[in-house]
Amino acid sequence: MNNKLTVKNLYAQTIKGKEILKGLNFSIDQGEIHAIMGPNGGGKSTFAQVLMGHPGYVVTKGQIKLNNKDITTLKPDERAKLGLFLGFQYPIEVAGVNFGNFLRTAINEQKKAKEKKLSPIAFRNQIEPVAKQIGFNEEIVKRSLNEGFSGGEKKKAEILQLAALKPKFAVLDEPDSGLDVDSLRHISVAINKLDFSLGLVLITHYQRILHYIKPQFVHVIAGGKIVKSGGSSLAQKIEEEGYKKFI
Repeated sequence: MNNKLTVKNLYAQTIKGKEILKGLNFSIDQGEIHAIMGPNGGGKSTFAQVLMGHPGYVVTKGQIKLNNKDITTLKPDERAKLGLFLGFQYPIEVAGVNFGNFLRTAINEQKKAKEKKLSPIAFRNQIEPVAKQIGFNEEIVKRSLNEGFSGGEKKKAEILQLAALKPKFAVLDEPDSGLDVDSLRHISVAINKLDFSLGLVLITHYQRILHYIKPQFVHVIAGGKIVKSGGSSLAQKIEEEGYKKFI
């Protein structure tokens, strides 16, 4: 049986008390690709962050389940170890933290007690082909995490982490924002060539990334809930007509 990520009747607010998610329902099986679209302020990024357990939000009602395990109150690292990944819309710079060491440590943290940990050499051998596929020079792992990276490099670094950590489910929050055509193609090719089964949630404003990564399902979030779901053709309809009819 495939793993499943399920969100049922989810209400969430900021720690200051502003309600943003208002009864959101969502379900994805491992191996599926879902796109989430919607107007600014509708709750797309909040949904992504609440899924990952961001401490800036409080779930007031509803439930998040990963493979029938209730993860609604788990910490972000606990969710990550169960196979959930979030690619940030605005990845932060972490000065002094070596990107390679950070990523190797994250991979080793996921390994079970009896599994062999990745040595620095084994890690480099594993990560360099993936980095090149995304369009990175292999020297990327020697730099500090996101420090001095361009907007496009930060987004590609998120995809490199995704490829290395091999989660069951990934939510990518606007992975296409700030990317030029070449960078968009690089990350799309890398995602399409992932060598493991992944339930992928793509949050985007634009259809252009969906030309490269084809979703089976498209959802519109507005007013803190999913107001419309459909097949891939729904994205084209939104491109042509906007969100007015769904709000």
